[in-house]
Amino acid sequence: MPEIRNLDHVGIHVADVPTSQSFYRDVLQLESLPRPELGFPGAWLRIGTAQALHLIGKNSRPDNPPAERHFAVTVDSAAAWADRLREFEIPFEGPKPRPDGATQIFLRDPDGHVIELLEPAAD
Repeated sequence: MPEIRNLDHVGIHVADVPTSQSFYRDVLQLESLPRPELGFPGAWLRIGTAQALHLIGKNSRPDNPPAERHFAVTVDSAAAWADRLREFEIPFEGPKPRPDGATQIFLRDPDGHVIELLEPAAD
């Protein structure tokens, strides 16, 4: 029987590729990846060891996406990330505990996409 093995990438539409690429690279510390010429502007960035974020330079919806549409990345320390976001003057909510013991921070990128920084519950 076929199986889904893991998440390969998340693709989001952005209004300005260089601005969004700078945010994800400089603030969230994602590494830029090579991207083939696809006929439209974009950028690829590595998330962790095996996943990627694909920025797509086509903004099909200029208003902010609703908060329930988001992607989450695992972090080692929500408190350390809160300090970093304050350093960059990035507005965010949290850190706040989730009922299962995990800790969450929510922020928005330059296009309003919601990002969750998730510190898993201690074992």
